[in-house]
Parts: sequence; structure tokens; C-alpha cells
Amino acid sequence: MKYFELVTTKNVVSAATGAGAIFLMAKTIMAGIKSPPYNPEPLTLAKLAIEHQSQTVLDSGELRGLLNTLNPKLDDYSKNMLLHGITRCVYLLDSEASACTYEDIKLVASFLDDPDMGIKIQTLHALKAFTGIWKFKIRIQEFVPKVLEMVASIWDHDLHVAGLRLLNGLPLSEHTFPLVRKLMPAFMEILQMGNTLCQVQVLKFLGTLAQKEALLFDIMNCQVHPDFLHLFQPSRPGNILFELLVFVERLCEGRLTPQYQSVSWQYNESSLHEVLFGDDSRLADRLLSLIIHPEEEVQIQACRVILKLQLNEEGEMAFLHNYDSTLFSDSKIGSSLIKSGC
Repeated sequence: MKYFELVTTKNVVSAATGAGAIFLMAKTIMAGIKSPPYNPEPLTLAKLAIEHQSQTVLDSGELRGLLNTLNPKLDDYSKNMLLHGITRCVYLLDSEASACTYEDIKLVASFLDDPDMGIKIQTLHALKAFTGIWKFKIRIQEFVPKVLEMVASIWDHDLHVAGLRLLNGLPLSEHTFPLVRKLMPAFMEILQMGNTLCQVQVLKFLGTLAQKEALLFDIMNCQVHPDFLHLFQPSRPGNILFELLVFVERLCEGRLTPQYQSVSWQYNESSLHEVLFGDDSRLADRLLSLIIHPEEEVQIQACRVILKLQLNEEGEMAFLHNYDSTLFSDSKIGSSLIKSGC
């Protein structure tokens, strides 16, 4: 009787469940043993060709069709949509984009003259997409003067961003330098009055210009607002601060070159040089506040600028690669660092 006491409903259900699980497991194993080995049908060259052909059929002609349809006589909506489609295809269809010609580039660039602002901006996007193809980089340089004029003369944040992104993706040839000098105040105004995206793009552009010895004085002597140093406030977005510090570092490097130091430059009273490097500049204090910025890349870049400023003050380029803890001890920047405990 004591054995019958073990035969409860719960125990019977558990035993049945376990037995069922064992049976299903055994059945699965046996089915696997008896089934023939998996042998996928090999992909023959013919099948690969068919698949490639079908893929080609799906993609072929889309970009060409959009370019053939693009026409100045279309309505603004159609032109905008076609330019958007061309931009998308250039990014996604490498082979078709590479097959485009210089005439295609000229057709797209012709819409820079369109009176509609949205079409101008979409044209800049399309040209930027074409710069990803090496053979078109030189061709698109032909339109750099027009893009420079557009960015400098039209106050529109979206156009500024699109135009500067295009300029930042192209090499700047020397024949554009006279125009860049003329338009420098406009780029500096975008830096001081533009939105975040504009400021990031124009700082990248100015950072590139700062590496051109022939343009360095023009940048330094450009007039800026009295509150220019407010751009260095720690509350500003980290990407702006980083690009701003890179720009200042390149200015410092330019000032260190023997060619630049060999000339006694005369700067305007309200110039960028006087605000950043003049006797009454408060740049050192701004940099100290950025050493403790939450973003590490901003901290590092601020320290790099402090080092370059020290080298500018001492005029000893040898310290650039070999310096010690006494580097900051004898200047106004060094004094500020020591007082702050850095």
C-alpha cells in the first residue's frame, strides 16, 4: 500500500511529461540520423550571371534617367525632387555615378543659378555627393568661386551648411585666394552669428584656410565682434569648441613659422589677432575654463592650444617636441595655470 501512496496525480503528470519529452528527443535524433546529409546545390557560373543580370536590371539606368529628365524648364517641385534623387543615386549606385560625364556635372551645377533657395541647396548637396568620386573633384573645383560667392552673399543657414560642406570636401586652389580674401569678413560673420551647424562647418573651412601661408595674415587681420571670445564659453556644444580650438591651434602654428615671423605685421585694433593674441587678450582665461570641460577631446585640444601659445610667446620652436614641467612657468598663460593649480 505504501507504493500506491506514491501514485498521485502530480507524480503521474510529471512522469508522463518527462516520458513525452524523452520520446520526442529520441524521435528527433533518429530523424536526423536517417535523413540524407545537407548538400546545397552549388551556384554555377550561369546562375551567378543570371543573378548579376537581374541585379543590374534592377539598378541600371536610374541615375541616367534622372539626369536625362532634369531640365531648367521644369517646375520647382520637379527640379527639387530630381536633384534629390540624383544625390541619392550618386551615394548608392557607385558604378552608375562613376559612369557620369563632365556634361552631367555641368548640368547639375547649372541649377546653382536657380532663383529658388531650395533648389540651390539641393544642387549643393548633389555636387557634394559627386565629390566622393575622385575624377570629379577637379571638375567641381570649377564651381568653387560661385559657391564661395553664394555662401558669402546669401544669409541662409541651410545654404551656408550645404555650401561649406561642399567647400570642405574640395581642395582650394591658389587662384581662388583673392576671392577668399575679399569674402573673409563674411565667413567670420557666419562664425559669430550662424547656428551650430554653420559654425562647425565654417570653422572647418577657416581651419583649412589657416594652413595656407598666403591667407594667414588676412585671417588674422579680419575684424571681429568685441565679444568674440564668448565663443569659448564652456556651455557651448563640444563639437563647436573642438573645431574652434583646432582653428586657433593652426593660427598659432602659422605664427610660429620663420616666414611669418620674419615680417613685422601691423594689425587693426579690432582684428582677430588682437582679440586672440594681443596684449589685452583674455584668451588664456577662456582656455583654463576649457581644461575641465566634460568632453575629453575639448580638454586635450585646449591643452594643445595653451602649449602653442606658450611657444608663440617664447619664440622657441624647439619646445614643440621637447618640453618639461617648467614650460608654463614664465608667461601670463603659465602664471594663470600655476595659480589655478593645473
